Amino acid sequence: MFRDREEAGEKLGDMLVHYRGQNAVVLALPRGGVVLGRVIAHHLHIPLDIVVTRKIGHPTSPEYAIGVVDESGTTILNEAEAKTVDQAWLKKEVMRQQQEAQRRSNLYRKGKNPLNLAGKVAIIVDDGIATGLTMRLAVRSVKIREPNKIVVAVPVAPAGSLRAIRSEGADEIIVLEPPEEFMGAVGAHFEEFPQVDDAEVMRLMAK
Repeated sequence: MFRDREEAGEKLGDMLVHYRGQNAVVLALPRGGVVLGRVIAHHLHIPLDIVVTRKIGHPTSPEYAIGVVDESGTTILNEAEAKTVDQAWLKKEVMRQQQEAQRRSNLYRKGKNPLNLAGKVAIIVDDGIATGLTMRLAVRSVKIREPNKIVVAVPVAPAGSLRAIRSEGADEIIVLEPPEEFMGAVGAHFEEFPQVDDAEVMRLMAK
């Protein structure tokens, strides 16, 4: 159990201390992951950037993700679920969420270009993993940018998701709490788990 995202970020920073001052970049998943990402980047004296993804919710149950898409259009779908929805709707929704990812990326970076990852250690950070779809896409997106190594660092995650993330190309995965103790929801592992808004993300990115 963690007090809040900041404490989880401090503990991950300690686990990642061997990357301090190295040719590395912290890549946080907005919005909650940016809170940890800022703490870790400060701890390691390395730059902070973001990887923006958007969930594709089921048309009758939007909270249920049937896929994810990033700002470049790279997509991972739950194929079994995706086959059950109208394909014309799905194509439009993927495009709509890609455009939203692009909008958020520009907003959070204030129009700056993403950092160059070629030959660097890319440390991908979030406040936790549940299904693993978002982190799988983040790893896939980052791999295209040719880093020397991909590290995934999170406070909590279930074992099944970690296997899928490793298969996407993560070279190293750091999880603070044992995967077998995952409680079904990321927020259940935090005493305080408030919503993080766009203004907070922008403030943290500007630090």
